[in-house]
Amino acid sequence: MHPALSIIVFTTASGAGYGLLALLGVLGPSGLIPSGRWFGVAAFGLAFAATIGGLIASTFHLGHPERAWRAFSQWRSSWLSREGVLSLAALVPALVFAAGWVLHERNGGWWSLAGLAGAVTAVATIGCTGMIYASLKAVPRWANHWTVPNYLLLGLMTGALCLHALLRLFAAPSAAVAGLALAAVALAAAAKLLYWRHLAAAPAGPAPGGA
Repeated sequence: MHPALSIIVFTTASGAGYGLLALLGVLGPSGLIPSGRWFGVAAFGLAFAATIGGLIASTFHLGHPERAWRAFSQWRSSWLSREGVLSLAALVPALVFAAGWVLHERNGGWWSLAGLAGAVTAVATIGCTGMIYASLKAVPRWANHWTVPNYLLLGLMTGALCLHALLRLFAAPSAAVAGLALAAVALAAAAKLLYWRHLAAAPAGPAPGGA
């Protein structure tokens, strides 16, 4: 299997971006991370750059990128469409939360509701990305119960690592975030190993590249 580079960029960048948005929405109001303006600028700047950059990259493998908007109309039956809808919907509360954080240096109170809404929709977006592949019954290597958990845990892992790096950059290390990042790495590695064990034990099926 040789996936297009645009797909690799999309899944990696968007997973990290939405994972970071989810963590900012949950941890910001808790006081575990800095609430200063410039930390908010850096954190949300990285998150939005990753998510939007990933979404743009996802259109490069389409035969007709100008028709990408049509996918949004099929959300009732298509996981790809649901992912597209949620990927944009998640940015709305995230932008509101970012405005409170950056412009007013506030991430608690009513602002925290926007953060939590952004976190929920960000996680749902990653879940939909996983379901795109898990729903492909013709490819048993993807159509199994380990695909979505792996996407979710990899999103959490990359988001947590980005957040930990930002905290170190701002000389505000958090033991809680460091522990979360380590736990996420361990869980993601365990899920990947279990996924590989599942594939090794399952009957041979068509390879993804030949489906």
